[in-house]
Amino acid sequence: MVYKPEREIKKEWYRRTWVQVLIHAAVWTLFFSLPSLLRSYDKGPQDAHFHNKGFKWLGIVTNGLWVVVFYLNAYVLTPAFINRKRYLSYAGLQVLTFIVLGCIHWLCFQWLIKDDFFHFSGFLSFSIFPFLLMVSAGTVYQMLRDRARIERLKELKEKENLTTELSFLRSQISPHFMFNVLNNMVALVRLKSDELEPTIFRLSGLMRYMLYEADEERVPLSREVEYLQNYIDLQRQRIGSKVRLNVDMQLPPGPCDIAPMLLIPFIENAFKHGTGYIEQAFIDILLDVQGDVLYFTVRNRYNPASKEIKDKTSGIGLVNVRRRLNLLYGDEHTLVITDADNLFTVSLQLNLSHAAVYSR
Repeated sequence: MVYKPEREIKKEWYRRTWVQVLIHAAVWTLFFSLPSLLRSYDKGPQDAHFHNKGFKWLGIVTNGLWVVVFYLNAYVLTPAFINRKRYLSYAGLQVLTFIVLGCIHWLCFQWLIKDDFFHFSGFLSFSIFPFLLMVSAGTVYQMLRDRARIERLKELKEKENLTTELSFLRSQISPHFMFNVLNNMVALVRLKSDELEPTIFRLSGLMRYMLYEADEERVPLSREVEYLQNYIDLQRQRIGSKVRLNVDMQLPPGPCDIAPMLLIPFIENAFKHGTGYIEQAFIDILLDVQGDVLYFTVRNRYNPASKEIKDKTSGIGLVNVRRRLNLLYGDEHTLVITDADNLFTVSLQLNLSHAAVYSR
């Protein structure tokens, strides 16, 4: 199954698509009705063009063009140029758009108005203000929408941090794993093994990262990988040669950041369900970064007949990991989980540069 980003809370009624369409339609209807409403209260002499059907149809077409200008700026030009600070290109396209509108207006004038001549100076004086108004309105509308979206994401992220903070501090690592490590350390003490000191250092590094670094917005990928490696080494010491363990985690040459504690639940899940009474047991853990994209894969064989009771305190779990990925990386991640032929596979692609957008 493929888990794509999804909204975490139910939409408020005023954000539903059909409500937005009705609101926009009502606003446009009121906006374009104002001249007629004001004219109906004016008892003075009226322009002869008011009763000319050709000019009426030309007015309708012109109003439609203003609507196009508004949405063109709101949904295309502002995201593509203003948000990326390409102001000169944006200004040039506005000039080009106005010229195209003039050509369309001229063609419609030639088709609808048979007994008058088209005056470009009249079109310029009549259209420049509405055009600038629609450009400004569309740009401001989209900027306000972007700001509201970022504020909603920040609010969701704050709620997510509040609901998962205790899980990070108390149970990111399975209690059973901790008990096993401590028992293993007792055995190393009795045997006076040289492995005792490295084991203590790995465990202290693990706990230090969990308690003092994992509450940051983002951490260096190298620190996250070091934390994963400490966890894997401690597990390797526990399982010995019972499970074939293949670990290949390649760091990029340059620095990059990642939201902390995103990857450990997948590895923890593999050790929990991929060890024990399993024939030809193996766990593969692969990590690579190409450009700004992280590729992370975990595979393990499992025993479908196992009746192991799930430990509710063994990390934040896959469900919460999906929620965090949705909030932090949005459409810039893909999580694929497959379960077939007693083989469980997790594949994650993550745009590491995208987290900055949601962490400002």
